[in-house]
Amino acid sequence: MKSCALSNVKKVSLELGGKSPLIIFADCDLSKAVQMGMSSVFFNKGENCIAAGRLFVEDSIHDQFVQKVVEEVRKMKIGNPLDRDTNHGPQNHQAHLQKLVEYCQCGVEEGATLVCGGSQVARPGFFFEPTVFTDVEDHMFIAKEESFGPIMIISRFADGEFFLGFPCSDVDTVLSRANATEFGLASGIFTRDINKALYVSDKLEAGTVFVNTYNKTDVAAPFGGFKQSGFGKDLGEAALNEYLRVKTVTFEY
Repeated sequence: MKSCALSNVKKVSLELGGKSPLIIFADCDLSKAVQMGMSSVFFNKGENCIAAGRLFVEDSIHDQFVQKVVEEVRKMKIGNPLDRDTNHGPQNHQAHLQKLVEYCQCGVEEGATLVCGGSQVARPGFFFEPTVFTDVEDHMFIAKEESFGPIMIISRFADGEFFLGFPCSDVDTVLSRANATEFGLASGIFTRDINKALYVSDKLEAGTVFVNTYNKTDVAAPFGGFKQSGFGKDLGEAALNEYLRVKTVTFEY
């Protein structure tokens, strides 16, 4: 933005990173939530601007969700990304790998529970273990900062219910926690309750909301963030505004 302003006030559109919240309610399809939750974090080794930076899992299914995730993580094949059987390849460069190690060390020091992973893989290359943290509290560094790596950050939230289509306080509480970030690129919800899905998607402060899926983008769907995740839109009809100049011509005859 500064460079564009200093040159000749060039128009600029910014799509920046995020700390995208993914809220998993107890009434979800748990198997799908586990599958898509893993994809939301571990896709492309976590080097994904809309990766789910923090998962909020409803208390009554929290332990089962974590257990299933860890079981699936241990099945992941780490290796050459050119091998079709590989599930998890190396990070982009050594400096990033070291930052991920430090990120995990910070999480442990702050009191989060390192369930699995957290270290460089003992093999040549910039391979980092798929990692899962639980007991992550809102004030922690790993709850607020994007890792841009294969690190799943899980926080509990209290069980809540919808009554006649209206949210109870616990739903609003997890919404407040999910929105308590300077970023707003993407977000996600898993629930079988359409009223809850509509309410939560409306209240989430993010440019994209995935419901019962994740990472499902389309060239026809506008893409871009709120807050420190930028402004303007890529893709879709809305993106045309970033490439057009509006002119008004007024005359009499």
